[in-house]
Amino acid sequence: MSLIATLARLQAVQSGRAQPMATVRHRRLSERPLVFVPLTTAGEAGAPLGALVGTDRGRPRLLVVPQPRDRELRFAFLAELAEVVLPYVESFAEETQAETRNETDPETGKKVKVEVELCVDAPQLIVPSRAGVEFVRLLGRSMRFRRTAEQDPDTPYPAPPRVPLLGRWLTHFGERAHVPGSAQLLAMTELLGRHWATGQSSLEDQHLGALLSWIDPPVGTSGAEAAHQAELGRDKEGQLLCPPAGPATDPAFDNRLLAPAIERFDRARTALQAAEDGLDADDRLGELAAAQREIAALIESRTRPTWDAVWRGLDLLRTLPEAPRSAERWTRDLWSYTGHRDRVLAGEPPQPRRDDAVTAARKLQRREEAQARLEAQEALDDPLVMAGRRLTGEAFVGEVTEAVMTYTEDKRPRPRPLITVWTEDQPHLGAGAKVYRSLQGKPQSAEFIGYEEGGVVLRILDKMGRGKEPDEGSVPTKGDRLCWTLFEHDARGGAKLPDAEQTPWTHGGPPGEPTAEQPDPLTPEDVL
Repeated sequence: MSLIATLARLQAVQSGRAQPMATVRHRRLSERPLVFVPLTTAGEAGAPLGALVGTDRGRPRLLVVPQPRDRELRFAFLAELAEVVLPYVESFAEETQAETRNETDPETGKKVKVEVELCVDAPQLIVPSRAGVEFVRLLGRSMRFRRTAEQDPDTPYPAPPRVPLLGRWLTHFGERAHVPGSAQLLAMTELLGRHWATGQSSLEDQHLGALLSWIDPPVGTSGAEAAHQAELGRDKEGQLLCPPAGPATDPAFDNRLLAPAIERFDRARTALQAAEDGLDADDRLGELAAAQREIAALIESRTRPTWDAVWRGLDLLRTLPEAPRSAERWTRDLWSYTGHRDRVLAGEPPQPRRDDAVTAARKLQRREEAQARLEAQEALDDPLVMAGRRLTGEAFVGEVTEAVMTYTEDKRPRPRPLITVWTEDQPHLGAGAKVYRSLQGKPQSAEFIGYEEGGVVLRILDKMGRGKEPDEGSVPTKGDRLCWTLFEHDARGGAKLPDAEQTPWTHGGPPGEPTAEQPDPLTPEDVL
């Protein structure tokens, strides 16, 4: 935790209200997000019990598994989920625009410009908490290798037709959630925690109701009191007033309400199967329908408060203006979505259960670059974030007190002006260190020369044009107040990795003949 985050938490404790950690919103929010509030069976992380899902705040769709141990009922739940999620995901696939990008020619190895399609928008899935993100990943893993009756008539327990495709898309969302700065799959607690600091621990912040109580407490109540009530407050029946839907359920709900309701459902279904005539079957069918409605009402009572809390969180986040550089990160999400859409349309197999060495290294490299890029962009977009970097000596703000024009001693002299910056900050500058400032959206670099009585002496190195005299506005002048960073504004590319065919044997060896991907072996995580 950074020093400024610690100070903000201490202020939240003192004031009884969450303190802002950002002046802008650092993630893109879709105009039409898909909110997904799942509920799982206690003790089984991947076993769905029910969910609220949809894009309409006032009309969510309720999905229920009356008996989580029944495979057919679980498949029916997944088929219903696919009916909601896939049309939403595919609705962004048609509208595209032409974009030019550099690609490597396979014959010459040179970079050539190629015109490709890019979707103008992409889906965004929002879940209540970090555990919801993990549940989406587990659902994707458990579904993407399922075989349907159409694909394999002999497969035991075939999945409904659209379930494997839903698994591929949920796996894609789960992968994007691991990319820093991506906004395709977001946890509301992570979003709010990024923009506000509360007076509780980051683990306690995973309770969405408690987190919102700190950010926007009721009138006349402190954040700590409201959060305590949200976490522990119960009604006369011993049920939580603010069920977390985290997505695990509360033990008191499981034992007192859910378990008896599922038992009544099982008895009604057994009685229906044992009915001897039509009239008796009609009575038993009515009992079964009543048991199903009871379970559905219980699931809705646990998920609806969290559903409303997610939309309340969206309202709070929309009060912040969007950070300028979040559009660039969203464009990367558009490329990712478009690429996966193309792979699905081309009939490529599902994502492998385990990446080969080169693919895994490439993913890790890209995520490290994305993390460095995100940290730099958030600081450049937000003075409050930059203040934290200044406290750690990674940036400094100062006023130019002197500017002297100097030139290189080459045959063709080039401008290398020296400027002196007076600052109260204490940057960690060493001999020959480079610093950067944003000039018309691009980084201009300077070299640290040393300290003088007037402040820090820097030599400007680039972004001054190609002429003998610097372009107007490219060199700071006396009186300018500037922010310089010791970190680069864009992530450097990593080392070049070998092609898959050149993978050394120590990392799996060259791949053999391509074979059809087999389903994951059954693990405790997959037991639904």
